[in-house]
Amino acid sequence: MASAAAATTLQHHHHLSTSSRHNQTLLLQPSPSTIKLNPKPKLRSQTLKVSQNPISTFFSPSPQINGDDDDDDDKPREECGVVGIYGDPEASRLCYLSLHALQHRGQEGSGIVTVNEDGVLQSITGVGLVSDVFNQSKLDQLPGSSAIGHVRYSTAGASMLKNVQPFVAGYRYGSVGVAHNGNLVNYQKLRNTLEDSGSIFNTSSDTEVVLHLIAISQKRPFFLRIIEACQQLEGAYSMVFLTEDKLVAVRDPHGFRPLVMGRRSNGAVVFASETCALDLIDATYEREVCPGEMVVVDKEGVRTCCLMPHPEPKQCIFEHIYFSLPNSIVFGKSVYESRHAFGKILATEAPVECDVVIAVPDSGVVAALGYAEQAGVPFQQGLIRSHYVGRTFIEPSQKIRDFGVKLKLAPVKAVLEGKRVVVVDDSIVRGTTSSKIVRLLKEAGAKEVHMRIASPPIIGSCYYGVDTPSPEELISNRMNVDEIRDFIGCDSLAFLPLDRLRNLLGGESRNFCYACFSGKYPIEPTELKVKRVGDFVDDGLTGGSDSIDGGWVQAPRVLK
Repeated sequence: MASAAAATTLQHHHHLSTSSRHNQTLLLQPSPSTIKLNPKPKLRSQTLKVSQNPISTFFSPSPQINGDDDDDDDKPREECGVVGIYGDPEASRLCYLSLHALQHRGQEGSGIVTVNEDGVLQSITGVGLVSDVFNQSKLDQLPGSSAIGHVRYSTAGASMLKNVQPFVAGYRYGSVGVAHNGNLVNYQKLRNTLEDSGSIFNTSSDTEVVLHLIAISQKRPFFLRIIEACQQLEGAYSMVFLTEDKLVAVRDPHGFRPLVMGRRSNGAVVFASETCALDLIDATYEREVCPGEMVVVDKEGVRTCCLMPHPEPKQCIFEHIYFSLPNSIVFGKSVYESRHAFGKILATEAPVECDVVIAVPDSGVVAALGYAEQAGVPFQQGLIRSHYVGRTFIEPSQKIRDFGVKLKLAPVKAVLEGKRVVVVDDSIVRGTTSSKIVRLLKEAGAKEVHMRIASPPIIGSCYYGVDTPSPEELISNRMNVDEIRDFIGCDSLAFLPLDRLRNLLGGESRNFCYACFSGKYPIEPTELKVKRVGDFVDDGLTGGSDSIDGGWVQAPRVLK
């Protein structure tokens, strides 16, 4: 490994990092000992000493994010969405539109990497929504017919920008960009091994481990390096890689996170986390990238191979419950049809006398339609969601009760007053938001409020790319249904039964992961600590992993 490190020439081609507060260009010149940063606008020049590690990816200082985290958005968070495009002269613009279609998968940061006509990888990343990070002039700086993109969710932090993907790194045979959706359960073990061998990490992201593993691999050609790296990974990963002449898509052997492949009328190949991204850019859905599969696209065409022998698929059921858009096809199934069926099951399993069915928008709407259809009760919009609430807002000095929920959800008294109301939501995590919604509905005049949840109770944290609270914070892990009902203040409460969910999926049931409902993990998180992405503010810019202990949660010990 030492010889591999010594042989590596660090090159980071024309990396452009953008944020709302500054626009810096980092020109990293190859040098055996130093890299000089020439920022724009004019700032003090810095010189950094570089160790002989295989790769080193540098990012500009991150802006501070103002405002507090919103406690009222009490939902599991999908970590990110990825896009890859090969063979279209407007690759960066198509990537931009695709990321916009995937914005629901991450709103905290986004980035695009392209390859220009000289074979140089160019990158723009920034904090905020896709429309905040990119404009016409930014996209003009990203020419080329190949691109990868990424949208990311994370809690606000002082050094978040450096964790925004795609990452671009130079190694001895060229440059590579990567965008990753998922989470590696053996991240810390791999990182410790690499650091013991002299590797230096510049982010707290598990994705950087993949780049290091590729850089130290002795395999040729490039796709064999990816295979060797992936053979050492455990957990969830749907990734797209970009080199000077190739676009590569890979999916972990269990297929935890989705990844689909499509094609435009001009022959351009597109990869994305969901089919809704294909729809927006007029790409035709062809198929899923299979669990354990690697797809290589270059001027020779499309080639595919098996990364490694793969076990039974364990696709994330929450993609159909909450994460994906209803118009997407995920794991070969319509998300809309799944949620509609969940609602019909709830009406059959937990009927109640009611006058109107409403939803907690937006993710509860389709299940509520299914419930109303099965129950023969009208569906109406009893809650109106505001789509214009940012991460920060100014609250008057006189405190307003349930202020965060009231900013987002407004009750319609004409629908609710004097009515027995069934309100359908996709899930309950901590229970704090549900209690505020019930109070909001009763204050608007609802005679009775009956909560119906279109998922089983969540009792376990996810270690495969979803930001969930620790088990101690999950209300269904601490209370039974009656206790939760009393806590949130509704007249009745029912969840989607896990066995009925499995029955609905039929023969495909064994292909899904239910760990957050059952506590049974397809890949046991056996390390002492398992990364919970996006949960710490200081994410490692000023110290090693020991300095960010608050961003890690204890994994359940596995008894042999």
